[in-house]
Amino acid sequence: MTTTTDTPRWIKSSFSENGGQCVEVAANLAVSRGVVPVRDSKDPRGPVLTIAPAAWSEFVGSVKAGELSA
Repeated sequence: MTTTTDTPRWIKSSFSENGGQCVEVAANLAVSRGVVPVRDSKDPRGPVLTIAPAAWSEFVGSVKAGELSA
Protein backbone atom coordinates (compact mmCIF):
# COMPACT_ATOMS: atom_id res chain seq x y z
CA MET A 1 0.00 0.00 0.00
CA THR A 2 1.38 3.38 -0.98
CA THR A 3 0.94 6.23 1.49
CA THR A 4 0.17 9.60 -0.01
CA THR A 5 -0.65 12.94 1.52
CA ASP A 6 -4.32 11.98 1.06
CA THR A 7 -4.00 8.90 3.27
CA PRO A 8 -4.27 9.65 6.99
CA ARG A 9 -1.06 8.78 8.84
CA TRP A 10 -2.31 8.43 12.40
CA ILE A 11 0.15 9.28 15.15
CA LYS A 12 -0.19 9.12 18.90
CA SER A 13 1.61 11.38 21.36
CA SER A 14 4.73 10.03 23.03
CA PHE A 15 3.01 11.04 26.29
CA SER A 16 0.11 8.66 25.66
CA GLU A 17 1.11 5.98 28.16
CA ASN A 18 -1.32 7.38 30.74
CA GLY A 19 -3.82 4.56 31.01
CA GLY A 20 -5.53 4.83 27.66
CA GLN A 21 -6.69 8.45 27.64
CA CYS A 22 -5.26 9.06 24.15
CA VAL A 23 -6.07 10.62 20.84
CA GLU A 24 -4.49 10.09 17.46
CA VAL A 25 -3.91 12.85 14.92
CA ALA A 26 -3.38 12.74 11.16
CA ALA A 27 -1.66 16.11 10.74
CA ASN A 28 -0.37 15.13 7.29
CA LEU A 29 -3.77 16.12 5.83
CA ALA A 30 -3.49 19.77 6.92
CA VAL A 31 -2.07 20.93 3.59
CA SER A 32 -3.67 18.53 1.11
CA ARG A 33 -7.20 18.58 2.59
CA GLY A 34 -7.18 21.61 4.90
CA VAL A 35 -8.13 19.58 7.97
CA VAL A 36 -6.49 17.90 10.94
CA PRO A 37 -8.42 14.69 11.75
CA VAL A 38 -8.45 13.60 15.40
CA ARG A 39 -9.80 10.30 16.80
CA ASP A 40 -9.90 8.25 19.99
CA SER A 41 -7.00 5.80 19.90
CA LYS A 42 -9.11 3.15 21.68
CA ASP A 43 -11.78 3.30 18.94
CA PRO A 44 -10.01 3.73 15.58
CA ARG A 45 -13.22 2.87 13.69
CA GLY A 46 -15.22 5.40 15.68
CA PRO A 47 -15.97 9.02 14.89
CA VAL A 48 -13.29 11.40 13.65
CA LEU A 49 -13.26 15.11 14.40
CA THR A 50 -11.91 17.30 11.62
CA ILE A 51 -10.33 20.50 12.87
CA ALA A 52 -9.05 23.48 10.89
CA PRO A 53 -5.23 23.56 10.89
CA ALA A 54 -5.11 27.04 12.47
CA ALA A 55 -7.42 25.95 15.29
CA TRP A 56 -5.35 22.80 15.89
CA SER A 57 -2.15 24.83 15.98
CA GLU A 58 -3.68 27.25 18.48
CA PHE A 59 -4.90 24.35 20.64
CA VAL A 60 -1.47 22.66 20.67
CA GLY A 61 0.20 25.98 21.48
CA SER A 62 -2.18 26.52 24.40
CA VAL A 63 -1.47 23.03 25.75
CA LYS A 64 2.29 23.54 25.50
CA ALA A 65 2.01 26.90 27.25
CA GLY A 66 0.02 25.34 30.10
CA GLU A 67 -3.00 27.54 29.39
CA LEU A 68 -5.50 24.67 29.59
CA SER A 69 -6.30 22.76 32.74
CA ALA A 70 -7.40 19.15 32.96
